[in-house]
Amino acid sequence: MKKHLLGIALMHAIAAIGLAAPARAQDASVGPAATPAADETAEETAEDRIKRLDAVVVQGEIAYRNRSGEIAPTLMYDLEYFQRFEPSTVGDMLKRVPGVGFVGSDVMEYDGVQLRGLGGGYTQVLINGKKVPGAGDDRSFYVDRIPAEMVDHIEIKRSASANRSGDAMAGAINIVLRDAYAFDGSYVRIGANRWYDGETNPTFGAVTTFDAFGGRLLAGVNVQDRYRRKQKRSDRYADATLEEKTSWEDQTEVKDGRDTSANLSWAVDIGETGSFGIDGFYVKTKRDVSEVSFEEELDDDETINLRVPGLDPYDQKNYGIGVEYKYAMAGGITELSMDHARFENRQATTEGEEVFVGGAGNWDDHWGTDGAEWDETVYKADAVSARDSEFGFRLSHDRPIGAAEMEFGIDWRRKKREGLVASYEWEAGEQGQVPLFPLDYEPDGSVASVIEERRLDPYLMFSGKGEAFSWEAGLRYETTKSDVEYIEDGESEGRVSKQYKELLPSVNLRWDLGEADRISLSLARTVKRPNFNELIPAVLDGEFGDNDYIGNPALDPETATGFDLGFEHRLGKRGVVGVNVFYRKVEGLIELVNTGKPSEEAVDGFIEDYVDDALDAYKAAHPKASKAELKAAKTGFEDAAGDLADGYLASGNYAAFDADSWLYTSGNVGDGKVWGFEFDLSTPLTAFGLDNTGVFVNYSWVKSEVEDFMGNRRFNDQAKSVYNVGFIQDLPSLAASFGMTYRRQGDAYSRLLGEEAIIRYGEELDVFVEKRFGKSVSLRLSANNLLDASKDEFYDKFDTLEDQLGRDHDEYEIEREQAGTSYQVVLRWAF
Repeated sequence: MKKHLLGIALMHAIAAIGLAAPARAQDASVGPAATPAADETAEETAEDRIKRLDAVVVQGEIAYRNRSGEIAPTLMYDLEYFQRFEPSTVGDMLKRVPGVGFVGSDVMEYDGVQLRGLGGGYTQVLINGKKVPGAGDDRSFYVDRIPAEMVDHIEIKRSASANRSGDAMAGAINIVLRDAYAFDGSYVRIGANRWYDGETNPTFGAVTTFDAFGGRLLAGVNVQDRYRRKQKRSDRYADATLEEKTSWEDQTEVKDGRDTSANLSWAVDIGETGSFGIDGFYVKTKRDVSEVSFEEELDDDETINLRVPGLDPYDQKNYGIGVEYKYAMAGGITELSMDHARFENRQATTEGEEVFVGGAGNWDDHWGTDGAEWDETVYKADAVSARDSEFGFRLSHDRPIGAAEMEFGIDWRRKKREGLVASYEWEAGEQGQVPLFPLDYEPDGSVASVIEERRLDPYLMFSGKGEAFSWEAGLRYETTKSDVEYIEDGESEGRVSKQYKELLPSVNLRWDLGEADRISLSLARTVKRPNFNELIPAVLDGEFGDNDYIGNPALDPETATGFDLGFEHRLGKRGVVGVNVFYRKVEGLIELVNTGKPSEEAVDGFIEDYVDDALDAYKAAHPKASKAELKAAKTGFEDAAGDLADGYLASGNYAAFDADSWLYTSGNVGDGKVWGFEFDLSTPLTAFGLDNTGVFVNYSWVKSEVEDFMGNRRFNDQAKSVYNVGFIQDLPSLAASFGMTYRRQGDAYSRLLGEEAIIRYGEELDVFVEKRFGKSVSLRLSANNLLDASKDEFYDKFDTLEDQLGRDHDEYEIEREQAGTSYQVVLRWAF
């Protein structure tokens, strides 16, 4: 209640500032939908904002980062900033942006994006300013699903505003697709990729804009054949001294498929003050992921050789549609908008093990079956289907009040995520048999979940723009009701409902110290909702070593208060350099909590010990008992032990199990903090007489503290730093250009119960060369990963918490993944 009273007081203070502060109110007229631009001028018209597609395709000048006119700290990058390196996806674009990391992605893949080293629900991903569902259980959206050709520009929003959803603790990435009023003309893009193993894949794209149905229409289509071949090596040891190797694995993985996408935008003026727009996108991702591993393991006096084939074909769809209507009303602008987005996934994963067993003398660090006998062939399979949909409605009104501007509105959203995993198994009767899925498999259970969230978020925001000082302040009140249902083998385990409410104030200030210099300060409270897998009350056996895990549908969201303080300096007419420091204090951090209940491993151990002791006593008392009598006695002891264990569990007498592994869950028990700084430079070298040379430098450093079951650590999977250095050299007399970019991401550390990991990525080097033909044709050759970057992971694995604290390893593993160099040639033609 106290924080709500504070919020009301702050609301009154904001209103007072809004009525009194000297500022220039915005024009209340409504024009065509437009993309945000660099520093805006009063003379700018809709025609000024239209980009000629031939200028986009054939770039006569080097593109630099735009200086955003927004009050909230925002970095903006047009497609032209990235295009000469011919990115395939939004992930390829974002890897060149300050503060963006990809920890956990495979080498040469950029899917689960992180701002400030915080991924999943900490980093908000928007498309055209709207929330979109994604594949990740951590609420992440895989940005490599969106082709670069659909994008107009990308915005990095470092802090929150009241008119945006507050679940952006690390910041927000807004992917703005091309719209009908931003482009004029048509072009086609034809190209091919060649991979280090000789595989060649085509790519095609086309965009056109024209007058239609009284307005402007833009349509685009893109088809890309996607391919990756990776080699992976794992070496496993008894502990971190590396003195005793216990197993190794060589794996080859091939991802082969096609991405098909389309986007559509139509906009029309209605009367003198109204506008209507509709936009949509569709992305279909179809992949076949095949892998074959060869493993060798030394187990006492036996050498076990395994051949492990795997196949993971998946078919995913992302699509969305948005409708927006703006009109003048009551002295201001009223906006009505609706949006719907959906993610669908269908896949069938199979993995087998063909096992050969030989003597200890066969251990030679080379895979082979000579001198070994076939032991078994087993396969497991999972049929997975998932659907995640979001529907939203927004009503807002923006109007001048005195010398300020007032915006108020309400956002309503409904999210529904459904998932089903059906498991199967198969065992061969003789060597050489291979099963067909699903015909030859036996069912092995199924689990399903349904998570629904309904939100109603009113907000109020005041702002003002002056010659030197601009400000924005507001409140957002987010209310969420969630329902979680878990279904196992067709039987519902119950439905749990949860409600929570959060008041989120935000303030953004901007001082223009002159035409070149700018200071910005932002203060905001944000939230991070629980991951989906943290909510589902399903018991996962052995999820953390010998420890089990069960989700907690009663979790509250994490909250954070923090600030961003930035300085930006204009370099000449086109360059910009900036530095930003940030801090977030996170409360209610979701961490693992021991429920006190023994794990399945501990319960099984209790039953086994009870049966062994009882059977030994029975044999001592009945030395002449027959096999049938012993078998009957054992069955009786197993039933008695099971009943005894059930009684202990029901009564809460967990001490009787003498357990060393437990059932864990998630709880809002921790606090954390994150801080760091970000630097970026994007400028021509005009000061050195090199107008046609552009340089790009950005560097981000982050630090964090979290207290877990072992003490202090960083946020999991947070890279310590990431930086990019690059240049573009334009040769106007030759109508050509070339460039290079170098990227390095710092080490990341992760500590979970039973496992600790260090993740290290190698250096990346990409280059391009371009030749332009007239004003409408360009030809580009680009090369990626010239340094053959690797992803190296180092794992400390333990069975129990006691083992982890005492550094008594179950296994220490070193894993390296490499993918080689790729080349791309692309022809663009504008007309």
